[in-house]
Amino acid sequence: MSPVLWQRIEGGLVFATAIALTGAMQPGWPLWLWPLALLAPDLAMLGYLAGPRIGAAIYNAAHLYACGLILALLGLLAGRPDLIAAGAIWLAHVGIDRALGYGLKSPVGFRQTHLGRIGPR
Repeated sequence: MSPVLWQRIEGGLVFATAIALTGAMQPGWPLWLWPLALLAPDLAMLGYLAGPRIGAAIYNAAHLYACGLILALLGLLAGRPDLIAAGAIWLAHVGIDRALGYGLKSPVGFRQTHLGRIGPR
């Protein structure tokens, strides 16, 4: 199997695990909040208003597994299930992005990622 396929499988597994963790930590979240929380890291696309180089840097910073892990760890250390859930849903977002082939962006342009080109050619 190619490394890209391995990363996509890994992303799917991270997504499934992180969604389960989010549900365990915040079973009372209203249904409307789930899609909003899951899509929140994509607000980093606004960085592209400053150009492709800055946009890629901001987008990539918001799409690292480490961001969700750090937030969940802070929640664990502070005894805050809401922060654990927020970190987990962040991980879920990054995982599903990777599973669908939306990788970290190249400063060349939004459609060029570390997993290959996305969108129409």
